[in-house]
Amino acid sequence: MTPARGAGSQTGATPEHAMPMVFVVDDDISVRESLEAMIGFAGFAVETFASAHEFLARPPVDTPNCLVLDVGLPDISGLDLQGLVAGERRDMPIIFITGHGDIPMSVRAMKAGAVEFLTKPFDDEVLLEAIRHAIERSRATLSEGSELRAIQTRYASLSQREREVMALVVSGLLNKQVGGELGISEITVKAHRGQVMRKMGVRSLAELVTIAARLGIGS
Repeated sequence: MTPARGAGSQTGATPEHAMPMVFVVDDDISVRESLEAMIGFAGFAVETFASAHEFLARPPVDTPNCLVLDVGLPDISGLDLQGLVAGERRDMPIIFITGHGDIPMSVRAMKAGAVEFLTKPFDDEVLLEAIRHAIERSRATLSEGSELRAIQTRYASLSQREREVMALVVSGLLNKQVGGELGISEITVKAHRGQVMRKMGVRSLAELVTIAARLGIGS
């Protein structure tokens, strides 16, 4: 494995704004060295690997990233590795490169979510453009994950009663109906509802319903 270049410390940076990283898995050392130089020159941190197992031993990163992956690897095929990555590293889009691709192979890769399927030799700028697109996709996924974690943290701050009120409110019940369900007064429901809105950081019922849907409440 070749260590990352240009991946300096970014204290305080949120994951989606950290230094992008590109991983390259190819069993041809000349290809790895060439891609490392080219991608690094374009301003990305790069790590290269000679096999799928070597890559899988590398812990996931919490930064925008993508994988440039050769289809024909000596241990696990690139397409099989794609299946493993898709299940465990949703924020890592894949760009396939191959010297002997065919249409069924490329169709399978693209259906499984690959950003691009390039046949060697390919134009450097075509690969770099695919990498930029993949990094933006990864950044969006990381941002979505950060937002969800923030919502989950806010929801965890609710009391049990506030959670009960929230669930009934987003289901469409009026304050009086919520009170009837929980055996509390309408005034008490209004107080709990106000606390829920404040703690969840929303200003309208529509916003609360949207957040509840992301948490799987009321679905």
